[in-house]
Formats: sequence, structure tokens, C-alpha cells
Amino acid sequence: MSEPIPAPQQELDELEEPVEDEDQRHPARAVVTGIGVAAPNGLGTEAWWQALLAGRSGIAPITRFDASGYPVRIAGEIADFVDEDHIPSRLLPSTDRVTRLNLVVAQEALADSGADPAALPGYGAGVITASAAGGTEFGQRGLEALWGKGATYVSAYQSFAWFHAAGTAQISIRHALRGPGTAMVSEQAGGIDALARARREIRKGASLMVTGGVDSALCPWGWVAHLSSGRLSTVGDPDRAYLPFDRAACGHVVGEGGALLVLEDAAAAAARGAVGYGVVAGCAATFDGGPDRPRLKEAAELALADAGVSTDQVDVVFADAAGEPAADRSEAAALTALFGPYGVPVTAPKSMTGRLGAGGASLDVAAALLALRDKVIPPTTGTAQLAEDCRLDLVTEVPRRLPHLRTALVLARGRGGFNSAAVVRAMDA
Repeated sequence: MSEPIPAPQQELDELEEPVEDEDQRHPARAVVTGIGVAAPNGLGTEAWWQALLAGRSGIAPITRFDASGYPVRIAGEIADFVDEDHIPSRLLPSTDRVTRLNLVVAQEALADSGADPAALPGYGAGVITASAAGGTEFGQRGLEALWGKGATYVSAYQSFAWFHAAGTAQISIRHALRGPGTAMVSEQAGGIDALARARREIRKGASLMVTGGVDSALCPWGWVAHLSSGRLSTVGDPDRAYLPFDRAACGHVVGEGGALLVLEDAAAAAARGAVGYGVVAGCAATFDGGPDRPRLKEAAELALADAGVSTDQVDVVFADAAGEPAADRSEAAALTALFGPYGVPVTAPKSMTGRLGAGGASLDVAAALLALRDKVIPPTTGTAQLAEDCRLDLVTEVPRRLPHLRTALVLARGRGGFNSAAVVRAMDA
């Protein structure tokens, strides 16, 4: 067995803040005890997980607004989420759809964990979420009111409802989580970045953190922003539009939703009898050195080193899977350099949801944890012929069962050069 990958000491020093009042040789283990999900192909964790294993996609023609005048008219919508059915009426005027999704997903994650926030120390639990777009739809409504009726018709809640940290704040208020709280803004990488920061808080003494990412920007204003990137697939067939690592890959599909996780100190969780899904063993982030110097591979190496895991211990990779030829080649090259050609199973279940902004990475972490639980890798759908330069063992069409599945590497890249990686391991690994 090879030795764990060494990491440049300076970057490892920057990866985690010093652990306060604790022996740094034995930092607290952070375990995931609860998962909440809202995804285009399933509202709720188990509904979404069963959809992944069945290869059922949530990508379809847009219904949230009239998209007939746009070059892209499909997306991953959460079609069965009616805001009024899930959110108290008093909160509807002051929240955007993305905040409402955050509240519902956080509620599921906390219920799943069995934790009682009221029983925790006053500042022992907090919230760290990620958002790429903030309350885009709320902002659009404010502009419509301003230009259509006048300034006096703009909601007073406009001052905060659009903000990227609105989800963090509303979750904190609802569940009285008065500990560390912040929001991460690093696009698709945000879900892992939030998880890494929450893990740091656990190591510094927090008992429980709600963390992850949820995004939603399926409105005309948000859609124009998505289109401006030039990275969306213009293929109209929902089954052929987003094809990660395929010869016919030509861009991605946008979706809404994501996942929030309850992260706890392992000892505290065990003391109350909680059963964890897995351990967040390693996290890392890098930033590209320019278009010709991608650093996704370095992020993966740092995360593996942080976890004390060697490449031959990794059982599956949940890929970022941009769906763009150049970006796919770059990721495939990084994975080949790490694991060798066809060296480890790779999957991209986001092919069934689209790319969810900050929600994408945390949803992949949730999928990795459930894969560890059930010893099965969900498939990548749509991809039929690997691009010539993508020498990957891509899991396609049907799930792959692996009785020895114990360690997963999750990768994410955010627009603008963000790279993040997380290593999750089975509880007994």
C-alpha cells in the first residue's frame, strides 16, 4: 500500500486554523449525522437517492417562467415544491425561494440527525451555508416593483432577502443556533467550502453545525446571468443536453436545490447514541493559477493528505463533471494523474439534476455518504461514448455495487478558478 500523499506544508497550514485548547495531534472527528435534500429528481433524501439509483432525471422543460424566448429552455426544477405548503405564511413576504428551500432542507437534516438544538450549549451549534446566487428571484421582484410602480412599492425586506447569507440567518433564527454562522460564495465549489469551514468549527469546539449549500436562480434575471457564461448546453432534448465526459458534451444544464448536512463532534454524537453516515476526513481548496494552470489535482492531493489517505484507498470519485469538452479533459487528466488510466470508479450523478450552483457539491457529498452506507455507486446518465482524452472508469447506465466501498473523494470547481475537494469515509474506516 502506498503512503498517504504528502502536501506542501504551507498549504496544509493554511487549510485548517489551529485547534484552540485541544491537542492538535488528536483533533475532533467530524461526523455527518443528518442529511436533508431538495433536488430536481426528489424532494427529501430518500426520494432523491432512490431516483439516482433508478437513473431517473429531473431535467425537463422550464415551467417556472416563460422561457420560450431564450436559447435554453430546459433546467432541473424542483417541480413538487410548493413554497406555501412548507413555509409559514408570515415568512413568505420576507424570503426568497432559495431561503425557503434552505429552511425545509435544514429541518429534514436536523430531524434526521435526532439532535435537539435546545439541549446544546447556548453557543455550541451554528450554521455555515453556501450560495452562489443569493435571493435572485426576490431581487428581480424588487426591480419589477421599482421600475413598474415606483420606489415606495419596493419591499423593505429587499435590504436582506436577496443576500447570500439569508439562508444561514433564517436557519439560525428558526432553530436557535447561536454559534458560528457565515456564508460561503465560491459558486459550484461552495458546498464543500462550507463543509470544510464547519469542520473547522467542530475542531475548535462546536458541538454541532448545519452546513452545505442550496441554490435557486430559475427566474428571468437569473437565467440571463446563467446564459451570459456561455457554458450552457443549447441542446433541447433533456436526455442529451448534459453529457459529462462524453464525445458529444457541449455544456451543462442548470438546476436548483442542494443538500444540507448536520456535522457533529464524533464523541458528542456517540454520547447521545447517534449513528453517523460517515466521517468528513479531509478537505482542501485551491485556486487556479490562470487558464493554463488548473489546480484541481492539487486540491485533491491536499484533501487526501489531510485525511491521511493514499490514492489506492480511494474507492470512488464523485466528479465535478462540467460537461464542457476542455473542462472535462482537464478533470480527466487530473484523475488520471492521481489514479492512473481507468484506475478508480468515477461517477457524476449531477447528470440527473443539472449543476446546482453551491448546492451541487454538498449534494455530491450527500450522495457519497449514502453510497458508503449502501455500498453502491449511483450512475452517470446520458454519457454513452467517452471523449478520447477521458480515460476514466465512468459508472454509467446502472448502479455499481462495491462491497468494499469505504472511502470517497468528492471534487468541485467553481466558475472563476475555485477548486475544492473532500474525502468522506465510512464510520469504521
